[in-house]
Amino acid sequence: MSDLARIRNFAIIAHIDHGKSTLADRMIQLCGGLSEREMKSQVLDSMDIERERGITIKAQTVRLAYRAADGADYQLNLIDTPGHVDFSYEVSRSLAACEGSLLVVDATQGVEAQTLANSYLAIDAGHEIVPVLNKIDLQASEPERISAQIADVIGLDASDALRISAKSGDGVSEVLEALVHRLPPPTGDAGAPLKALLVDSWYDPYLGVMILVRVIDGTLKRGDKVRMMASGAVHQVEQVGVFTPKPENVEALGPGEVGYITAAIKTVADTRVGDTLTWDKRPADAALPGFKPSVPVVWCGLFPLDSADYKDLSEALARLHLNDASFHHEAETSAALGFGFRCGFLGLLHLEIVQERLEREFDLDLITTSPSVVYGVHMNDGRVLDLHNPVDLPDAMHIEHIEEPWIKATIMVPDDYLGAVLQLCTERRGQQIELTYVGNRAMAVYRLPLNEVVFDFYDRLKSVSRGYASFDYEMDGYAPGDLVKVSILVNGEPVDALAFIAHRSHAEQRGRAICRKLKELIPRQLFKISLQAAIGGQIVARETLGALRKDVTAKCYGGDVTRKRKLLEKQKKGKKRMRQFGDVEIPQSAFLAALKTDGD
Repeated sequence: MSDLARIRNFAIIAHIDHGKSTLADRMIQLCGGLSEREMKSQVLDSMDIERERGITIKAQTVRLAYRAADGADYQLNLIDTPGHVDFSYEVSRSLAACEGSLLVVDATQGVEAQTLANSYLAIDAGHEIVPVLNKIDLQASEPERISAQIADVIGLDASDALRISAKSGDGVSEVLEALVHRLPPPTGDAGAPLKALLVDSWYDPYLGVMILVRVIDGTLKRGDKVRMMASGAVHQVEQVGVFTPKPENVEALGPGEVGYITAAIKTVADTRVGDTLTWDKRPADAALPGFKPSVPVVWCGLFPLDSADYKDLSEALARLHLNDASFHHEAETSAALGFGFRCGFLGLLHLEIVQERLEREFDLDLITTSPSVVYGVHMNDGRVLDLHNPVDLPDAMHIEHIEEPWIKATIMVPDDYLGAVLQLCTERRGQQIELTYVGNRAMAVYRLPLNEVVFDFYDRLKSVSRGYASFDYEMDGYAPGDLVKVSILVNGEPVDALAFIAHRSHAEQRGRAICRKLKELIPRQLFKISLQAAIGGQIVARETLGALRKDVTAKCYGGDVTRKRKLLEKQKKGKKRMRQFGDVEIPQSAFLAALKTDGD
């Protein structure tokens, strides 16, 4: 279809669980994208983990053919986006490929933190936004109050918001009509040199790398030689197609259209998201603005439980990286855990998802070390080091100061739980920026150090607010802090997998908690074990694990007491010798449990 006026590109944005994947299902059904037999709920959430957890991780696209009430045929390109804060970079690139958005808000819960964050992303992208109130069939829904809330918090006029129930399908046909009449068509010139935005790329075992593109100018057809303007690579297009949601080959993609191409590309690393595709012989003058590359904010070590699985882990990470270029990995070794990888993620949920995919899809047993953030270490000689692993912190004599990353967090919470949430933020060294009210909900904006959030802030926030608080954050630069490295020693030997960096005011307390936890977790040996936490050369906490005493006098029935003493003395000598050579085995479960001490 070449008529630009009949194309609509739109994204669905919403907070987690407000019903965007269900709305996408109803639209696909109404437009006949899939037969009844092929239809299943959350049809665009293709990964097992997405379906189990009920969240969207990868943005998916669908082309739908829609006949409007006035009889005109339209092509609708829908891009479903994730709602979770860790995947907001997926949202920003989906929005770059569209002209408008459907803002879905749950009519019972109202505006949440990510509704707000994603709305601002859409407004920044210059989108026309159509507000949609979902779950209108529930008794607790309050459409009038929520419409007023959208106007107050986001500043969008929601007086004509569409009221629907995505679950039952009520009102979804009105949404399709609104898309056609209220969203602008794309612009573009079919005669100009090719200019297409690379929106996403993933690996298909049969076709190699598949690239999702949004064509701005020109046409893209099979056999074209295309160049990627950022990387300079030239490839020949082998297939051009669209998702309906099934992949279907088409002759060509014109201006304003969204589809996929394959071009015998071997690795996803060759395709940079946000790059511009153009013809090799007749290139475009300038590349499209693209979008910022994703930067990992949380780092942790992944080690195989059995060191023989190292090669399998290496291959699994390489294969996973084909589909998710947003996590980084590099090899590292640890005295306690052997060979493994240092991996960077966009957040804790992202870490959890990658770890779960490695265990599930590649059948690996893994140990994860304590998550840490990237610190900027300013040395006395003027160098600045990026520190991913606490073990690599240089000697304190050579350090001028350490900077830590801060975030700007937006927390929305019902009034009843506000006190507990503010106390939690203060405990985590938070600085309050603003506190505003919308009805009976408070919106608190805080600056928080990322290393205080990374650990278990989200879990604690959910528990102090009974699950009602919603949380969203963005990076907010680096600032110097009084940070120290805490080493955990077992029998005088440092265990690098348990080392961490903390603010001086919290370091002793956390060191003590880990020692206490290890005392419960490490099985007793035949000799005493000392568990210590140290800051530099100073021991700040100590626990002693008592020796397991074997009953050597069991065979002495009565008789002289000196016989028993002799055996006990002999045992003492043996233990002393053992103590010299004694090496402590720490079970894997102890590592994971010791890292979760914060919530106690």
